[in-house]
Amino acid sequence: MMKDKEKDVISQMVEGIIGTEPDKNAAPEEKEKYKQAKANLSGRALEYFMFMDDEEGTSTPNDEPTASNIIIFPDFQKLKDNVERMRTELSMLLLERDELQFVICKNIETAYYLKLGALEHKVYEAQCAALRLKRKIELIQARINRQEKVIISQIESILDNEFEEYQAKLNEQIDKMNEALKRSTAECLTDQENAELKKLYRKVVKKLHPDVNPNVSDAEIRLLDNAMNAYKNGDLAALRIIEEMVSDHTLPEHTQDAMSMLTEENERLEKMLSSIRDNISEIKSRYPYSVKNIVEDPEKEAERKAELESILAQYKEMIEIYKSRLSEMLR
Repeated sequence: MMKDKEKDVISQMVEGIIGTEPDKNAAPEEKEKYKQAKANLSGRALEYFMFMDDEEGTSTPNDEPTASNIIIFPDFQKLKDNVERMRTELSMLLLERDELQFVICKNIETAYYLKLGALEHKVYEAQCAALRLKRKIELIQARINRQEKVIISQIESILDNEFEEYQAKLNEQIDKMNEALKRSTAECLTDQENAELKKLYRKVVKKLHPDVNPNVSDAEIRLLDNAMNAYKNGDLAALRIIEEMVSDHTLPEHTQDAMSMLTEENERLEKMLSSIRDNISEIKSRYPYSVKNIVEDPEKEAERKAELESILAQYKEMIEIYKSRLSEMLR
């Protein structure tokens, strides 16, 4: 219960800020304005005394509240609302980034490989063959210059080692082609299911992502990983279960320490928002997002196809030249 002395302090504090109550002849709107201001200030002061009551027993006689030592945080709710707004914005940006990486870019890459992947593989394969023949000529010529015996098996072994990275990239292209074919035949979610998938994932991100809530536990981070995999694979059932499991993360109550915590959280979130925006811009600047205009525009697709066919023809011509040169060297 609030003491009479505390009520007097509140009354003194309110009158000290907004003045005395208007007389009976004052305009109705002026009386209403005074009444509303008094209610707001009295409510904030009451919050302070409730907080003081929680610490009753630890105070000393010198801790008696007076109009001069009452602390009110008029910007607390504004800051709290701003932190919540930024958490929501951050969760939406994280969803946008993950959708770019796991859905949009994957769809772009799948479409690109299905339309031009086979031709790109042929171009890279011909490039590797031309470079290998050129290097083979160099190794043979070096031995001839040193008047050494040319042992083709040894040279091929050297070439295998030197071109191991090229072969790995060729294998990677084949794997991506197979993945694109598999993805193109996978069962797709309906528009309604896709909307639910995004909505559930954003809820989970807002509650469990360490960028949004830095105090999440290791178990919650593992749960977020499972949610991320479910989102990648379009596993709506799994994401529904995970969303049911997570609990709300509440913001701190109105205290001096809470004000400091919210200020720090506000600064942290501002940095995170800037970082995620930069991350999204970086994703959009590189492959596969960079070929988005090609897969969406038949004219640009035809231009790219013609360009690849021209490059392939050049490499094939180089291969024939190198083969002819090798035949002459090994006569």
